[in-house]
Amino acid sequence: MPAPHPSPSGPLVGVRVVEFAGIGPGPFACMLLSDMGADVVTIERPNAHVGDRTHIAGRGRRVLRADLKSPRDREAVLALLERADVLVEGFRPGVMERLGLGPDAVRARNPRLVYGRMTGWGQHGPLAHAAGHDIDYIAITGALHAIGPAGGAPVPPLNLLGDYGGGSLYLVTGILAALLEARTSGQGQVVDAAISDGVISLMSYAISQRLRGVLREERGSNLLDGGAPFYSVYETADAKHLAVGPIEPPFFAELCERIGLADSWRALQNERARWPELRAELARIFRSRTRDEWVHLLGSTDACVAPVLALSEAPAHPHNAAREAFVDVDGVRHPAPAPRFSRTPSRIQGAPPEEASNVDELMASWPLR
Repeated sequence: MPAPHPSPSGPLVGVRVVEFAGIGPGPFACMLLSDMGADVVTIERPNAHVGDRTHIAGRGRRVLRADLKSPRDREAVLALLERADVLVEGFRPGVMERLGLGPDAVRARNPRLVYGRMTGWGQHGPLAHAAGHDIDYIAITGALHAIGPAGGAPVPPLNLLGDYGGGSLYLVTGILAALLEARTSGQGQVVDAAISDGVISLMSYAISQRLRGVLREERGSNLLDGGAPFYSVYETADAKHLAVGPIEPPFFAELCERIGLADSWRALQNERARWPELRAELARIFRSRTRDEWVHLLGSTDACVAPVLALSEAPAHPHNAAREAFVDVDGVRHPAPAPRFSRTPSRIQGAPPEEASNVDELMASWPLR
């Protein structure tokens, strides 16, 4: 069976990835690798459904069904791993070892393999074997506590901060670093990517602010958590919303001038005691026009104002359209690959596969090297 795209493109062309099917951050990480040119094969359970064209993170790879408890199927998977550069798995610690597919077993067959492990809690620690989801992982990091309205409960930030930010992106970074090191050493290694670790790393700015005595732990009371009236969201006349963020004084001054806010507020921008008054005045002004009227007035200026768009509206925004940030793949609108490369552009290697591949055909397309 041919590769997912007849001519894959990107800086990772030639890199072979075996992914053990999971949910959340693992598939998204492998989508990013595939978009950058890697040849990804996903190992699915024998009865797994294949062919969901709406599974965005499942795009651009081939699928092999295998019963990992079957010696025959396991041997076929190990033979495939002999030809691979990267393995990605997202099981609880110890599962791959019990299946005979742990790092030691695979390393005996392929010493140069980079072994990517994606979990919420990591490979060791009191919670390592406990179940969890994004909301749980970010809860112990200080991140969830910091997100939400003043006087209200913490608000889960979808699964962006944990699964994808602290999980997928750190896994991909670790895999790429290990691949680069293996070029000189000839040796692979295990990449232990824990969502809780990644989110703590992402909190570096907030941790710095707390160490400096600037950050308050009360939600909605800081510069970037909605506490500052010049970095917040406001309702418009048509019950839609604007994101307003002119932090720097020149940008705030431009906002004041364009919306008719009294000049006296410019010097009081950072006076916390006056923030409630400033917020009330901004709210009054922004309720006087519709969202699109404000965008027409402010959208391309240094006032740092943008419309808060629903997901269904995002593709039509002129900036997203100009950058072709969404692309059509077999009639389904997909986010375009990111980031962008000048010489080896990324490319979606096709829709999620409609059928599983044959192991012999996969082996033929991945000769030993």
